[in-house]
Parts: sequence; C-alpha cells; structure tokens
Amino acid sequence: MSEKREIVVGAGGVPAVSYVEDVRDGRPWADLVEVIGPDPADAIMSRLRGWAVSAPVELSEELVRRGARLLRHAHEMSCDLRRTPIPEASPPDGFRFVPCDRSPEEIFPAWRAAYPAGHPDHRPRDGGEALREELAPLLRGEILGKLLPCSVLAVDARDQVVGGVVINDRGGVPWISEVFRHPTGAPRGLGALLLRTAQARAVADGLSTLGLAVTHTNPARHVYERLGFVVTRTSMTVVIPEV
Repeated sequence: MSEKREIVVGAGGVPAVSYVEDVRDGRPWADLVEVIGPDPADAIMSRLRGWAVSAPVELSEELVRRGARLLRHAHEMSCDLRRTPIPEASPPDGFRFVPCDRSPEEIFPAWRAAYPAGHPDHRPRDGGEALREELAPLLRGEILGKLLPCSVLAVDARDQVVGGVVINDRGGVPWISEVFRHPTGAPRGLGALLLRTAQARAVADGLSTLGLAVTHTNPARHVYERLGFVVTRTSMTVVIPEV
C-alpha cells in the first residue's frame, strides 16, 4: 500500500514520529505512527492536540498516562489466500448468500443490531447519523476505497439482510471493513460462513490476500485465526487532549 508519510518534530526540530494523515470520527487522524526519533510522546502531545493517533502499544500507553483517551486497542490481521484452497461455504437452511448490492438502508438494521451495548465495538450513536456518515459512505467507497465484488450478504426467507462481509480496496489492499450478523435474526456461526464465502470469492477474483482489524477484546479474533488470518501489527488509537 503506497502511503505519503508526514513528520512530527520534537524539541530542537528533530523528527520524532511519522504518520499517515487521515480523518477519524470527524477529527484529524495520525494513522500508522512510527517512531523515528527521541521523545515521541512529547512531540505528539504538543503538536497533535485534538488529533486521533494510532500508534504502537507502548507509545500509546504512555500517551494515555499523559491524559489521552483510549478509542481502540486492535490487531491488524492478514490472510494469505494462496496457501490453502478455500471452498465456498453453504448458507444455513432458510438463508441465501447474495452480492453486496443492496442499499445502505436495507443493510443498516442488521449492521446496527450487530453492535449492541456491551459489544467490544459498540459506540453510542444516532441511527440516522450512523447511516449517513458511516455505513452509506463506506458502501459507496468514500471511506476506505471502492467496494469489492467479493463482498457478500446473507438474507433470510423474507429477503431481508441479516449479515454480511464488506470488503473495500484500502489503498491497494483488499480490506474487510465489516463482518456483522444480526444477533437475533441469524444463527450463530453465520459470520464464519460468510467469511469463508468471501475468501473463496476473493480467490476467484484473483486476490491473494485479505486484511482486517479486530478489537483486542473481541472473541471474533479466534474465528479469524481458524480461517487463516494471522496478526501482523498491534496498535492503540487514542485522542490527544485539546489542551
């Protein structure tokens, strides 16, 4: 993935960290932070006030001790699709797997229900705002990159969406941005079946890898590991205080 890296300088103008600039939740975001010089925490706390910062765990923990607010502790994972042939999974009785070509409004109820209070990735948010500012632009390719055809949805006997795997082109890397299942409208294990199907369709489309990020406390990590994903990077995302 090609990336233009910005530099944060510390005391005396010495480079301290580099990062890829983006936007997260409406605030500037220093993603993929790498330490390249002395006193990186000092430089970030003084130069990136009000920013979201995704950095290695040790540096992020130091930022939290200095007053930063933790947003997410996550593992990036990758699956080499060339290692083992992956057969497409069959949906449970009464369900079908279909392309991810439904409208955001059709997908939204299952997507939102998949992250109830207590879920590691639950965020209190207004439903209309979440649809307009998160799900709809993600599906239009405006957040991570274009939606890839290996994305897949599960629908029930009434043709209502109950789960899905959304895959975007993240700077040239096929990236699983969402894996979701309606907690009452779909059987347990549906997410793993959807993932296997998405993997098989990715192979058929000529893709060699798939990437994703999973929150540190999310037990779904074990499902991903069973399906061939391995941890490649661990980071924490924090928000630096304004003052």
